[in-house]
Parts: sequence; structure tokens; C-alpha cells
Amino acid sequence: MDPDSETVEEDRASIYKSVFTNTSKEMMCYSDFPMPEDFPVYLHHSKILEYLHLYAEHFNLLQYIQFQTKVCNVKQHQDFATTGKWNIEKENGGKRGVDVFDAVIVCNGHYNDPYLPSDCFPGLENFKGSHIHSRFYKTSDEYRGKTVVVVGTGNSAGDISVELSHIAKQVYLSTRHGSWVVSRISRGGFPIDMTMSRRYTMWIKNLLPRMLAAKINEKIMSSWFHHSNFGLEPKFRLKHPIVNDYLPSQILQGSIVVKPKITSFSDTSVIFEDGSVADVDEIIFATGYSTMYPFLDDDIIKLNNNDVSLYKYVFPIYLEKPTLAFLGLVQPLGPIMPTVELQARWATRVFSGAAQLPSVKKMENYCLKSKDIKNKWFGLGRTQVLQTHYIDYINDVSKEIGVHPNMIFIFLTDPRLAWQVFFGPCTPYQLRLNGPGKWSGARKAILTQWERTIKPTRTRVLHECPESWINIRSVLVIGSLLAAIWLLRARCNAGPSGHCPWTTNGASWTKIFSMARTNPM
Repeated sequence: MDPDSETVEEDRASIYKSVFTNTSKEMMCYSDFPMPEDFPVYLHHSKILEYLHLYAEHFNLLQYIQFQTKVCNVKQHQDFATTGKWNIEKENGGKRGVDVFDAVIVCNGHYNDPYLPSDCFPGLENFKGSHIHSRFYKTSDEYRGKTVVVVGTGNSAGDISVELSHIAKQVYLSTRHGSWVVSRISRGGFPIDMTMSRRYTMWIKNLLPRMLAAKINEKIMSSWFHHSNFGLEPKFRLKHPIVNDYLPSQILQGSIVVKPKITSFSDTSVIFEDGSVADVDEIIFATGYSTMYPFLDDDIIKLNNNDVSLYKYVFPIYLEKPTLAFLGLVQPLGPIMPTVELQARWATRVFSGAAQLPSVKKMENYCLKSKDIKNKWFGLGRTQVLQTHYIDYINDVSKEIGVHPNMIFIFLTDPRLAWQVFFGPCTPYQLRLNGPGKWSGARKAILTQWERTIKPTRTRVLHECPESWINIRSVLVIGSLLAAIWLLRARCNAGPSGHCPWTTNGASWTKIFSMARTNPM
């Protein structure tokens, strides 16, 4: 697939030309292959493709890949119950054939089938202007001087709205539920994911009562600007954020106007829930995708509004033999590439017999429990069913294959490394410190991750930046924070009927929590 092609290929994901990553290079690289130090911190999609080529060449992978081959059908072999093998019908160069494979990994993601529920947009058939799903958007050229409505508040909706706002006459951003918006840039100019995605913050989140953790999360998400003043405040307070550096400024200057959901259409206009009417030329629906696997029978995997019963988002629970795995059918609040890499490491060990799945009953219980926790955090919407906390998830999967960092051992044997692993950004290299697939370069990669982050932007140096060191203030702040949480947690557990008298003081805790996040370390 040519990412710069104007053609949107059937059954394949599509991107627009201006796509940049919303996770930084150190957070999103593969665990044993850091991105080149001269790569920008946030990458254009062409740089991602370049990185994938470098990875494939470095590990000599191209010889194992059969390109230009379509998988038409995946069926269980006649002796599947004993061998776990699969019949794969494929097409290459117009010729079809069936091969037998020992195992199957499904990696086509969940961004192929555009979701556009007609019942949510009554009267759309009456609209005389043009309307498309965001999957078919490539560039802003054809929208010059036009009035455009973008429906949705996901990352694509934010990106497309901002891009259109520079050349369109007016852009309306229609949202039903709103969304938190965060910048790629955090305090001190460091990448937001490297300052937010840390093991100690997730440890604190899991230690605190959910309501207090949610309050702190809300304070952090809204710290950039007051979302209610921009019409973006989400109805569901724990909704995952979108990453966009320019959306607030374009709203401030009037190039983008945020509107509530659309209730109906006329020939040339849309009517919003607040009764306002806008004459528009074009509508772009950034309303997400439906998950589909047309090459698999329904009795192998059943989809229910994007929800599917997979053990830890990877393995079907009720399959006789664990020789089918799904990768990327998850939306972590963090980088997808190292998440999928970890899933692949787990899947291949299960296929080879080096790792075992628990009983069906245990997998059922796990799915029920995790779904309940997830619903409390992210809600019940179709876009939330695949959502998960990144660090919690990689911890969960890494324990399955014995690569979870042993923090006590690391603190006792290598305090400098332990500090970076627990209090620094949770970069993928941490999953190569021990266990199967251990990489000898993991320690160095962790200790030099900030150097590779800063190098592409330090193109004009007046004063040498001293080597990063652990300052006393950050140690005292974090140490005091952890001690206070332990004491207050004990007080909460000792209180009558589980009453926590300190949960109402979310503002002061947010301030302490923010102080602990200030230093990049």
C-alpha cells in the first residue's frame, strides 16, 4: 500500500497525507530496536514506514514475508482437534490456492470497515452536498473556501478539522460526548507520553480509590485549558483524551466552531441539537470503525458491537487448540507498536508450547472481571470496549511470558536503572531486561533514552545541557507522596464502612501529583 496514494484500497486501512504520530519515538519503538537518534520525536507516517524497513532489514525478515498475497479464507483443518492446524485459502497474482499452517495470527487491526450508523443521522439522504467517512479523506485541497462539518471528536476528527480550518471558509466540529484534548508537549517541552506514562503513576492510580484517581485524572486532563469554555468538556469524565496541539487555538480564532450533535439535515444545511442551523457544503464523518474478519467463520470468533471474547485481547477462549491469536485488537492509552510486539511474543510462545494458557473457566473469570473494571473506567460505548491502560496491560501480558521487570531485584542490584524503570518513562526496552528474548542493549537504551529524545531538537546550542541526574527535590517529593498515600490508604481501610475522609480533597492531591510529574528524570 502506497501511503501517498489517493486511492483507498478495499479492506485495508487508510491514512491522510498529513498524519503524524501522537506517541513519541522512544515510547513507540520496538523493544530491541531504538529509532535512529536523528529521527524527530513525533514522526510523519513516512518516517514510520522508513523505521519498519530498517527493522525488517536489521533482523533479515523480508525473506520470510510473501507480499501481494490476499487471505481469502481461514478454516480449521480436518484434524484440528488433534493438530490445531489451519487451511488458508490465499490469492496471489490472480491465482488461488490452499496451504496448511500450524498456527494463525490475525494482524489486520480494526480500522478497515467505516462505521456510519444511518439511524444516528436522520435525513442524511436529503442532503445535497457531499459527505464522506474520514477513511476516504486524503488532503484538504478540495475543501478550499467551503463550509465543512466534521462529525466526531477522535484523533482523526481533530486532525482533519485543524487541517481544514486553514483553507476552508468555516469548519464546524460536531460532537455528542466531547473529549479531553492534550498537547504532545508537556512541562519543559518534553513529550507528553514520556512524562505521563510511568510505572509509579500507574502504581499510585491502582492504589487510590477509583473516585479519587478519577478526580486526579480529570484535573490532569483539563490542566491545559478549561474544556467547558471551548465546548469540548466530555460528558464521561474518564473518557480517553485526543492529542492535538492546534485545536484550541483554531477554536479561539473562530476557524473552528464546536457544536453539539446533529439532529437532522435539510438539502443544504444541518440542524444541531441546540437548535442552531448551519448552511454547509461538505460533511466528513469521523465516526470510527467496526471490527470485521470476513475470512473467519462466525463460529470461530463472534463480534458484538466491536466487543469480542478474547483472553487478554489475544486468544479466543473456547477454541480447542490455542493456535489462533489476534494482535492489535486493543486500544491502549499509550503506544500500539510495542503493545502488539509483546502480544506477538506471547502468542509465539504459546504456539511453541513454551507458555500455556489457563483453563477455560479461569479465562472466562478473567474476562468478566477485567471487563467490569474497564467499564467503570472507560464506559460502555462501542469505542470504549477495546480501551485499556497501557502499563496495566503490558504488565499483565509480560507476566505471561516471564519478561515483567523484577523491580525489587533491579533496585537491589542496579539502583540507577531501577530509578529510570520505576520513575522514568515506561519505554519498551524495559521488556527486554530479563526473561525470554532478553536484549543486552536494553539497559543502555533506557539510560540514554532522553539523549535520543533531545538530540533532534537541540539544533542550536548556547550552553551544554548537563547530564540528567536525580535531584534531591524530586526524590523528596516522590518519597513524601508515596509515604502519604500508604498512610492514608491504611486510614481509609480502617475507617467505618470503608469511608475515606480524604477522598474529597482531590485538589490538594492533584497538586502533589503534578509536582511529582514535573521533572523528566
